[in-house]
Amino acid sequence: MSFKTDEPKKTIITERLVLGQLSIENHDFIFELVNTQGWIEFIGDKKIYSTADATAYIQKINATKNIYWTVKLKDTRAYIGLITFIKRDYLPHYDLGFAFLPNFNSKGYGYESTKGVLTYLKENKAIETILAISKPNNTRSIHLLQKLGFQYEKEVKNGNVTLHVYEASIAGLNSLKKSK
Repeated sequence: MSFKTDEPKKTIITERLVLGQLSIENHDFIFELVNTQGWIEFIGDKKIYSTADATAYIQKINATKNIYWTVKLKDTRAYIGLITFIKRDYLPHYDLGFAFLPNFNSKGYGYESTKGVLTYLKENKAIETILAISKPNNTRSIHLLQKLGFQYEKEVKNGNVTLHVYEASIAGLNSLKKSK
């Protein structure tokens, strides 16, 4: 079964969050997010030094078949994070990723939003196996992946960076309930 990337990118609504497609209008938010200490340490410095750089980065992302969902609070509409669904050259399946502004860590938003995406994928039978990668020292991300049902599979090198690969079967994620 393959993922249909030509389908419209669905808005996902959870109890407290709204996930929508990344757009050019998100340049201020992306500029802030990719320059946080956590992003730079665990994802990498994207060399985005202005909102113009952020706009170019978003245009580059949106030219691919990968999906980037912005995560915003339902009540205030404030952007707080990003969920990604990327097909990387060095991995056999799509990879789920996430990043949040520091003020929104440890509040359950990562779990709620990634669970919303996994539920959407499961309901639409979009893909059977999903991966996630993390640097070995990113304990927060690893804990979230394990809570979601991902299992450690192996270690890989991407350039000079060591990554741990986690895997989950969408069909095996029985605790996922229908999204709203």
